[in-house]
Amino acid sequence: MMDDRMAMVGFALAAAAYAVVAIVLWLGRRRRGDGLAPLAAVLLAAGWGLALTLLHGLDAVSLPAVVAADGLRLAGWLALLLVLLAPLAGAASLRVLRVLAVAVVAGLLALAAALFAGAGMGDRAGGLWLIGGIAGALVVLVLVEQLYRNAGERVRWSLKYLCLGIGAIFAYDLFLFADAWLGQRPDPALWAARGYVNALVAPLLAVAAARNPSWKLDVYVSRGFVLHTATLAIAGGYLVLMAAAAYSIEVYGGAWAGTVQAVFLVGGALGLLILLASGRLRARARVFLSKHFYNYRYDYREEWLRFTRTLAADADEPTPLPARAIRAIAQVVDSPAGVLWQRREQHLVPVAHWNMAEPEAAAEPVDGGFAALLGGEPGWVIVVEEWRQPKATGGGAQPPEWLLQLPQAWLVVPLQHHNELEGFVVLARSRAGRRALNWEDFDLLRIIGRQAASYLAQERAAEALARASQFATFNRLSAFVLHDLKNIIGQLSLLARNARRHGENPAFGVDAIATIEQAVARMDQLMGQLRGGLRTDAAAGAERIDLVATVHAAVAARANADPVPVAETPGHPIWVDADSERLTAILVNLVQNAQEATPGHGRVHVTLSDKGADAETDLEAVIEIEDTGSGMSRDFVRDELFRPFASSKGNSGMGIGAFEARELVRELGGDIEVASVPGAGTRLRLVLPRAAATGAVVGSARVVAS
Repeated sequence: MMDDRMAMVGFALAAAAYAVVAIVLWLGRRRRGDGLAPLAAVLLAAGWGLALTLLHGLDAVSLPAVVAADGLRLAGWLALLLVLLAPLAGAASLRVLRVLAVAVVAGLLALAAALFAGAGMGDRAGGLWLIGGIAGALVVLVLVEQLYRNAGERVRWSLKYLCLGIGAIFAYDLFLFADAWLGQRPDPALWAARGYVNALVAPLLAVAAARNPSWKLDVYVSRGFVLHTATLAIAGGYLVLMAAAAYSIEVYGGAWAGTVQAVFLVGGALGLLILLASGRLRARARVFLSKHFYNYRYDYREEWLRFTRTLAADADEPTPLPARAIRAIAQVVDSPAGVLWQRREQHLVPVAHWNMAEPEAAAEPVDGGFAALLGGEPGWVIVVEEWRQPKATGGGAQPPEWLLQLPQAWLVVPLQHHNELEGFVVLARSRAGRRALNWEDFDLLRIIGRQAASYLAQERAAEALARASQFATFNRLSAFVLHDLKNIIGQLSLLARNARRHGENPAFGVDAIATIEQAVARMDQLMGQLRGGLRTDAAAGAERIDLVATVHAAVAARANADPVPVAETPGHPIWVDADSERLTAILVNLVQNAQEATPGHGRVHVTLSDKGADAETDLEAVIEIEDTGSGMSRDFVRDELFRPFASSKGNSGMGIGAFEARELVRELGGDIEVASVPGAGTRLRLVLPRAAATGAVVGSARVVAS
C-alpha cells in the first residue's frame, strides 16, 4: 500500500513537471509558430504521468492501461528524435531505426488493444510488454547517442541537456524492464521510483527548450553514424530476440526451463561479445556499408586523423617510427601485418615489421627495375597476386623472387619523397576479405605512402644531422686544441730564435726552462682534454683565484714580445671563482692579439679594477685590454669577431681566441664589451663576477651586450 501511494505521488509530480514544460513550449510556439514535435512529446509524457497517477490513486492499475500509456509516451519521444534527425532522413541506417521504432510502438499499442478487447493471453502478455519496453528503450538510446554524436560542435551545446534528459529516462526504463524480465514482475520499489525519475528529468528538458527556440538542429550523416547505428541496432535486436527466445524457453521448457534459460542467456551474451570484439567482422561491416551506402568508400577526414594519430609517438609505448608507419598504412585497407623497406645507402633493406616476419635476402638496389617501378610516376601500388599469375611482367620489371615466395604478401605500397623512393611497405591480406581494389583505394594508399615517406625521410635526416653534430663537436675540440698548440709553438719558436743569441746567458737558461715547463704542462692539459672531451662547463676545475696575480702572469708571459704590455692593478686582491689555467690562457691570447695588431712603437695596456672603493662589497671585477693598433670596423666587431674561424689576421689567425674568451667569460657569469676604431686601436673590457675573500660568492655580473 505504501508503494502505491509513493508511486502515485511520483507519477503526479512527473505529470505536473511535464505540464509546466508543455506550457513553456506552448507559449514559445505561439510566438514563433514552430516546435510542435517537442510539445507533443511533452504532452504525451504529462498524460502518461497523469494516467498512472489516476490508476494508482484509484487502486485500478491494469496491464492494458499501463501498456497503452507506455506506448503513447514512447511514440512521442521517438517522434521528437526522428524529427531532430530529419537531416539524416536519407541514411539507410536511419530508415532501419525508423522501421524499428514504428514496429515497437505499433506492437505495444496492438498489445494494449488486444488486452482491452479481452484476448486471453495469460502471463504471456506481461512478458511481451517487458520485451517491448526493452526494445523501445534500446531504440531511443541509439537515436539519442547518434543525435549527439553527429551534431556539430556548435549545436552540441544546445543538445546536451535534451540528450541527457531523454537518455536518463530510457536508461532507467531499460534497467527497470530488464530487472522485471529477470524477476518475472516489476520490482515495486523500482516501479515507484519511475515517476520521480521522470520528474527529476523535466528541468533538463526545460533548459533544452530554452536553448533550442526553433528546434531545428544542424546535424550531418557520417560513416561513424552508420557503423555505430548499425552495430547498436544489431546488438539491440539480438538482445530482444534473445529475450524472446528465453521467454519462450521459460513458457514451453517444462521442468528444465530455468536451467536451459540460464545457459542460453550466458551463451547468447558471450556470443554477442565475441561478435562485437571481432576485428574481421568490423572490417567487413565497414566495407559493406561503404559499398552500399556511400558514393565514396572512405571517410577521408577520419582516415587522415587516424593516420596522423598512429604516426604520432606514444610516450607510454615508444614504438619506432617505421613500425608505426606500417600500422598507419595497413589500417587503410584493414591489413593485419606488414614489413617496411627503407633506403640505406644504395639499397632498400627491411627495417621494421609488424605481425609479419622479415624475409631473408630481401635487399633491393635503388637503381634496380623493381625500385624504378615503385619510384616512377605516379608510383604504382602493386597487387602481388597479379604478379603471381603466369606471364606477369609487372609493367616491364621482373618481380623479386623473395616477394613471390612471401605467402602473406598482398600489396606493395611505395613510399615516395620529393619524387624519390624512400622505401616501400609490403602488406598482408586484408581481414575484410578485399580482393578487387579500385582507383579510390590506390589513390589513398599512394598519398598516405607519400606522407609516411616524408616522416621517415625527416627522421633519417635528423639522424644524419645528429651524426654531423657529433663530428662538429669533435672538430670544435680540435680547433681549440690547434689554437692552443699554435700559441705553444709560437712560444717555443721564439725561444729557439733567442737561444742562438742568448744561449750562454744563465738568466736566459732559467727563463727557457720555465717556458719549456709551462709548454709541457699546457700540452699535458691538452692531452687530458682530448681524452675527456671538450669541457664546456666553466665551473669544472674552478677554484678561488686572485685576478691580480692572474693578470700579472698573463702580462709576464707576453713580456718578450713588442710592444711590451703594461699591467696596472690595485693594491688589494680581487677574488673570482674560475679555472686558473683557462683564464690565464685566455688573457695571454687576448694580450697577444693586441700585440699583433699594434706596431712595435705602440702601446698595450692591461688594467684591472673593481667598480668601487669598497673592495669587499663590489660585485664585479673589470679587466681592460687597450691597444693603439689597427682597430676593427663596427661591422667586423658585430658580425665576425666572436664567430668561430673568422679572423682579421688572414691566414695567420684561426679565429678561435675571441670566441673562446667570450664563451669562458659568459660561463663565469660575465661578458665582454668591445670598443674599436679603425686605425685608432681597440679596448676589450672583460666583466667578471667577484667572490668574497672569505670564499662566499658575492654576486653575479650583469650581462653586457657585445
